[in-house]
Amino acid sequence: MPVILVLDIGTTTMRAALVDEHLEVVDLEATAMPPSTPFPGLVEFDAAAMATAAVDAATTLIGRGPPPVAVGIANQRASTIVWDRATGTPIGPGIGWQDLRTVFDCITAKSEHGLSIAPNQSITKLAWLLANVAGSTTDLCFGTVDSWLTWTLTGGAVHVTDQTNAAVTGLCGAQAGSWSEEHAGLFDVPMELLPRIVDSSGVVGTATVLPGGPPIAALVGDQQASLVGQGCVRPGQAKITFGSGGMLDLCTGPVAPVSQQRAEHGTYPIVAWSRDGMVTWGTEAIMLSAGTNVQWLVEDLGLIASPAASHEVAASVASTDGVTYVPALLGLGTPRWDFGARGTLLGVTRGTTAAHVVRAVLDGVAQRAVDLVEAAESDTGLAIGTLRVDGGMSSNPTFVQAVADLSGRSVEVSPIAEATTLGAAFLAGLAVGTWQNVDEAADLWRPKVITEPGTDRTADRAMWIEAVDRSAEWIPELSALDF
Repeated sequence: MPVILVLDIGTTTMRAALVDEHLEVVDLEATAMPPSTPFPGLVEFDAAAMATAAVDAATTLIGRGPPPVAVGIANQRASTIVWDRATGTPIGPGIGWQDLRTVFDCITAKSEHGLSIAPNQSITKLAWLLANVAGSTTDLCFGTVDSWLTWTLTGGAVHVTDQTNAAVTGLCGAQAGSWSEEHAGLFDVPMELLPRIVDSSGVVGTATVLPGGPPIAALVGDQQASLVGQGCVRPGQAKITFGSGGMLDLCTGPVAPVSQQRAEHGTYPIVAWSRDGMVTWGTEAIMLSAGTNVQWLVEDLGLIASPAASHEVAASVASTDGVTYVPALLGLGTPRWDFGARGTLLGVTRGTTAAHVVRAVLDGVAQRAVDLVEAAESDTGLAIGTLRVDGGMSSNPTFVQAVADLSGRSVEVSPIAEATTLGAAFLAGLAVGTWQNVDEAADLWRPKVITEPGTDRTADRAMWIEAVDRSAEWIPELSALDF
């Protein structure tokens, strides 16, 4: 039985999995790796510990299963690592994609150079590390997590990144296949630090530090991996991942976008994947807080004992009884980018119970999901039929039903919560001949649950738009920020 080893490095968890030719996980090792926040706005991680954990988990899986025919890597995007080329030692902390220490650098880049750089992108984090940590060391390598793990697995022999990851660094030109000397120059980034850009699916080297030395055959950003893992490989197919935040990704096909900048309705063009030198493009819509709202109910309000309890508690009432919640704990993303918007609870009466509030929170995240769908359709002109979903909230039947009802679409739930693993496995297997073409990803899709829309909730959308208006611009200074 041919299996593919996947290293799936998320923001808080590292997963190593063996995936078979049916695109099913047959063995798994998972390790919690939460980042540290030494000060508000700073998000850091230990890159050396991350690499060690990944190698140890992979070695354990190989020791108790069949030898893998290939290795695929899926990773949190834009997190930034700089290491010494000679020793392979990181020169400082890895800086997580959520880190906000370079917000003012992003503002300066736009005001002085007309360059739109978001704080989550790598370029300003790299510049910060070079200016504040590198010291006299000059022979350095920069990489996102995929690049760092590939370097580690090959014993320092291969320094690459794929196009899905390169495109979100802020260092690429218009087509995401090459580095921009102009962008690098504006931030004093030497070009020799940058990895070679390769296809998402394709053999890039040998994992010599692992038993048997399997080929590394796929590198892909987590959201794009989830897109492929849920079989969304044809134009118009879309998925939403409901993690701490929420990401809708829509496959748009081989035609490159006219602009790499944010579109009219708040979505961004992305590289969905690349293979044999050909790029497939996509569009991404972003919800800044999704599961974070459920964690708030548990950890801060104490209304429920665990995130899983939100289903039973919400299902104990037939509706929110007029309560509306806008999940803007960190501001609003697509379509209305407003970093100063804040969470808003409306329609509360003396009869409002904890169950009504819990249901309103789930409803609010579902309403935001519909916002993302409508924005992606408007910006691309593509109609999204069935929605596919993964992430922690996808296991909540009350929530999934709300998404189906509010969107008026069938919702298909991923067979595993982390479809990133399946996508990285498929792209790696594609490179070594386990599968022959990308369309097979669609054929292998087997949803765990299909939820059909029931109650017509068209009227609730009008109330929702009014609620979002009331949540907007609560902190005007933050609302004024635009990246």
